[in-house]
Amino acid sequence: MDQDLQYQVDDGIATVTFNRPSVLNALTFEMYAQLRDLLAEFKKNPEVKVLILTGAGKAFCAGGDVHEIIGKLLDQDMRQHLEFARMTGAVVRNMRELDKPVIAAVNGMAAGAGAVIALAADLRIVAARARFAFLFSKVGLTGADMGAAYLLPRVVGSGRAMQLLLFGETIDAATAENYGLANRVVANDELMIAAHEWARRLASGPTLANAMTKTMVNNEWNMDLASAIEAEAQAQALLLMGDDHRRFYEAFSDKKPANFTGR
Repeated sequence: MDQDLQYQVDDGIATVTFNRPSVLNALTFEMYAQLRDLLAEFKKNPEVKVLILTGAGKAFCAGGDVHEIIGKLLDQDMRQHLEFARMTGAVVRNMRELDKPVIAAVNGMAAGAGAVIALAADLRIVAARARFAFLFSKVGLTGADMGAAYLLPRVVGSGRAMQLLLFGETIDAATAENYGLANRVVANDELMIAAHEWARRLASGPTLANAMTKTMVNNEWNMDLASAIEAEAQAQALLLMGDDHRRFYEAFSDKKPANFTGR
């Protein structure tokens, strides 16, 4: 793995760190491809139960590197531009299709693609110094990039999403929390402590149930109510027969904490 993108797995928790702090962790072509492929690997890896995404230094991710990506793309043709845009979109698609919770530990500026990657996570714990900017419109591009126009209205509502995508304005951590973009804001030096606390809770819990919950939330975005209720009935029937649910009942009867197995 390139040192620009680092990861480790410890006790079921994978931590991926954008590691170009001198340029606010701006992404390169290689980093996009590596993250896309790493997310696909995590889906097949039973040792990974939860993923934390964060950045080195004082930024989460400033988006695509101006010189390494934008400068080079200017000399390429439409086919190459489309290949690049599809690759960046695949990062978000793989995040959403990963049947394991993803926590974005946003330690500083999350701009452009960095903001969308944080948005695509299931949970966002945000340092007090963090800021978000969906700034595509400010560089002459559509705000609808990497799934932003699909995801952002579902997180903050249509009106807020249009405001953020059209103006490309920067919002601070408190505003992100007010909009619903941040699940929790913590002191700068407590960010990774809080992220690992949530990750440990998820990793030690009923991981199959967590996976089904994420899958159902994704699937139900485009269902009508009747279809959603029926899909949930079928999913719940499967989980009612699962080992973790039986372990809950046995532990409850014995007045002990349940030891879940993810089955």
